[in-house]
Amino acid sequence: MKKTIIYTGLALIIGLFVGYLVFSGSENKAEETHAEHDAAEDTMWTCSMHPQIMQPEPGDCPICGMELIPADQSDATIAGFTMTENAMKLANIQTSIVGTSNADKSINLSGTLEANEELNAVQSSYFAGRIEQLFINTTGEQVKIGQILATIYSPELVAAQQELLTALKLKESQPKLYQAVRNKLKNWKLTDSQINAIEESGKVKENSPVFASNSGTVTKKMVNEGDYVNRGEALYKVANLTKVWAVFDAYEQQLSNLKEGQKLQISVNAFADESFSGTIDFIDPILDNSARTTEVRVVLDNRDGKLKPGMFVQAEVELEATEASQISIPKSAVMWTGERSVVYLKTDPNTPQFEMKEVKLGSEIGDSYQILEGLAEGDEVVTNGTFTVDAAAQLQGKKSMMSRNAVDNNESMAMEMSLPKSFQSALQPLLRDYLQLKDDLVGSDATSAMQAAKKASAKINNIETAELDKMLIAHFKVIQDKFKAISASEEIAAQRENFITLSQNMIALVSNFDEIEEIYIQRCPMANNNKGATWLSRNKEIRNPYFGEQMMTCGETLETLN
Repeated sequence: MKKTIIYTGLALIIGLFVGYLVFSGSENKAEETHAEHDAAEDTMWTCSMHPQIMQPEPGDCPICGMELIPADQSDATIAGFTMTENAMKLANIQTSIVGTSNADKSINLSGTLEANEELNAVQSSYFAGRIEQLFINTTGEQVKIGQILATIYSPELVAAQQELLTALKLKESQPKLYQAVRNKLKNWKLTDSQINAIEESGKVKENSPVFASNSGTVTKKMVNEGDYVNRGEALYKVANLTKVWAVFDAYEQQLSNLKEGQKLQISVNAFADESFSGTIDFIDPILDNSARTTEVRVVLDNRDGKLKPGMFVQAEVELEATEASQISIPKSAVMWTGERSVVYLKTDPNTPQFEMKEVKLGSEIGDSYQILEGLAEGDEVVTNGTFTVDAAAQLQGKKSMMSRNAVDNNESMAMEMSLPKSFQSALQPLLRDYLQLKDDLVGSDATSAMQAAKKASAKINNIETAELDKMLIAHFKVIQDKFKAISASEEIAAQRENFITLSQNMIALVSNFDEIEEIYIQRCPMANNNKGATWLSRNKEIRNPYFGEQMMTCGETLETLN
């Protein structure tokens, strides 16, 4: 009996244990199956040929029909990338916290003094003839109304005077004829006293005077003694400088702080201890596309004659409280891609992780820009070494300022820059070496690729860069480094890897040539570890430099430059 009880207890314990294992395993298996199902639901599917395609379910690519593959979730944030701490130190990359611009509550404008066009006048001859004598012979001389400027021998005026003397004798019998002749002389700007003097003397004056009709400064002498002039022909240009214009170039970001009738305090370089006050009289409604500025005009009182056209002037414009308190960032943080402005935002305060961010700029305040959209107070942005950070983005295949992701909204690869003519000419031989290098990579000829890169390196060291801005120098330096790296490498794989960044920067420059033979920007989506890579080609037919014979025709033409 006791043994039976013991055996029964043991059997119960074993049964409970086995049951636990069975049901526990089923539960775990169910949880794993559920987790796998959730993971499958989170998976995004893309095309190896067209990575811009992202779908939540498997299927075929809507562009090429290829079967979709799971997307790399670790690279879901296409714009984000990380740099090493050592790279940060070597490049002296610095960041700043976005804050408000309370320290600067004004903006500065620069310009020059100009003659007031509204007060300018042209002194003309009122009758045709030969100039016998000029009494004003140099520009800069002052003239007053009624002052004699010149004498002219005019056959027409001599004949009219003779008519006057004849009509004078017939004054009683033909008064209308007499009055008509006097009016004719008045139309030639002879005064009543001049006409009366002719009548009293009974003699014709061969040389008739020209009197100044305006007071001012002679800015241009347009005739010489002995010249023949027609009626109405200009003799002098005269400017009245009792009021002058201060003309400033205002950037489009500053226009929101300026309005007609606004009072400005103006300083003139020639009178450092004095301040002049004036109001904005006119703001040019047309913006200069090349300089991105418009003219702002201020009228200044100059009755004492101190202010001279051509002098340099500056104005300080006080900002309203709302404007002054907007967030701002240093100018060094901002880069331009055509009409867009971008910065690099540090996304993790503890690690050097960055992301390119588009911003909308407001007014220019000293060495800073107001930020209207794109950033918030407390954000951290790169303020020194921005081009180095951008180059790092390129190397990691991320969206960058120097080469925008070509699959991003099908945007143009080109970025607007102004290249000096001499620099464009110097780059033409370099472009030919680049195209030869591309052909060598297509043929998988590492030795020839080295030679092409060496030719380019020899030429690039002789190109003058003194007149280039920071953006152009940044592109140029990357191109120089990549040609050098390819010329020193015997491995075709390493050459092709350097060719990725070389091509991005060559595209950025060549896209801005004023004149260029037809050339194509092409792209292979499978190059650069399926991140995509671009190149320039003279041939529209695809010949892939990144894979050669393995995938010779893999790619597409993005844009044609001509």
